[in-house]
Amino acid sequence: MEKIKVYGTRWCGDTRRALRILDERQIDYDWIDIDQDKDGETLVKATNQGNRSVPTIFFPDDSILVEPRNQELIDKLTALGL
Repeated sequence: MEKIKVYGTRWCGDTRRALRILDERQIDYDWIDIDQDKDGETLVKATNQGNRSVPTIFFPDDSILVEPRNQELIDKLTALGL
């Protein structure tokens, strides 16, 4: 299975919260800090109508969650069998 890709920033509380959920479930993911990765920032802005909305999370099933609530992210991970 391809890895989940999490685009965010270190200073964003929502990003840290989403990463904590992934870490607690021991899910392997790719982390892209859009403050450090300009291509990542461009992708996030293109996905979110020009906004730097983080976290923006890309899943192997080609779905995307943007700034998900805890339960929304947990439900998605459960649906993926993770």
